[in-house]
Amino acid sequence: MNIMDKPQIILHSQKSVNYTVFDCKWIPTSAKFVALGNHARGTGAFEIYEIGHGDINLISQHEKPSAFKCGTFGASPAQRRHFATGNFDGYMQLWDLEKLDTPVYSVKGHKEIINAIDGVGGLGIGVGAPEIATASRDGRVHVWDPRQKDHPVASMEPAEGETKRDCWAVCFGNAFNSSERVVCAGYDNGDVKLFDLRTMSLKWETNVKNGVCCLEFDRKDIEMNKLVATTLESKIHVFDMLTQHVEKGYSSLTEKAHNSTVWLGRHLPQNRDIFMTCGGTGSYYLWKYNYPDKRVQKQTDGSEIGVMGSLTLLQNIGLSSQPASGFDWSPDKAGLACTSAFDQTVRVLITTKLNTV
Repeated sequence: MNIMDKPQIILHSQKSVNYTVFDCKWIPTSAKFVALGNHARGTGAFEIYEIGHGDINLISQHEKPSAFKCGTFGASPAQRRHFATGNFDGYMQLWDLEKLDTPVYSVKGHKEIINAIDGVGGLGIGVGAPEIATASRDGRVHVWDPRQKDHPVASMEPAEGETKRDCWAVCFGNAFNSSERVVCAGYDNGDVKLFDLRTMSLKWETNVKNGVCCLEFDRKDIEMNKLVATTLESKIHVFDMLTQHVEKGYSSLTEKAHNSTVWLGRHLPQNRDIFMTCGGTGSYYLWKYNYPDKRVQKQTDGSEIGVMGSLTLLQNIGLSSQPASGFDWSPDKAGLACTSAFDQTVRVLITTKLNTV
């Protein structure tokens, strides 16, 4: 690729805050984003920012009893834009951004901190009921339908006698019709487990040898295609989810990058083959997945196995000396992103020339 055609990651604006930011998410169909975190006194920070005149402007500020760890709009219709959060006390809550005094839905979902949350069935992402998945230090993954009060519609828990693992990551996928849906969970020991919600069974599991910090399908609303897992020890794993071999499972590739923990991996909504990874040294790497000539190979025994492609590093940038804690692409404007880091700063990035790769 000609250097003039390579994407550029540009820091558009940044703003210091007085709390630790754990997550940030764009508010759909707007120039605003939500930042969540933890005040030094242990209370929760819930702030809304707007991009205007080249700056990040604080437009709404709220303090809640418990610190927030994660949030998603994924289970809410775009016109409603209810925001689901997970907090340090194990509560999953749903918020109306116009009335933030009290949540519209609140449930004590876990005994310990909710590390990760994902939503599906809203914002035009995936078919079927609106559902929210939560993953916790208590080792459990719960799936919630906000229309069903006080209890999860599905639970994935350690088997009796099995060691309880800290669940760090969770994501939905395969939501291409009203009956199919999977949840993928990642744990502190490197376990990755794929649960089929239609059959309520474990569909596949593997171990990537390092704690799984983030999981994301390239898109939730299609048949499973690719899954990215980021881990401790600088590793990025890409799984081809098109073909599951009866013994070997899903084919994968591994890339070492960032020279630090890879905290996050987020696919570009407008092009599922491009994704950003965010590292423990405040570094951001932009990747493109290149498909092989043939995605499926027939084995001598007649079984089929997936064939992996390759990754191209399109661009990278260092923005902080502290780990990135949150990253979210704008669903509306390609290349626009908000991000947060443990230097108590929120930033807005613009990535250019994404249509040339």
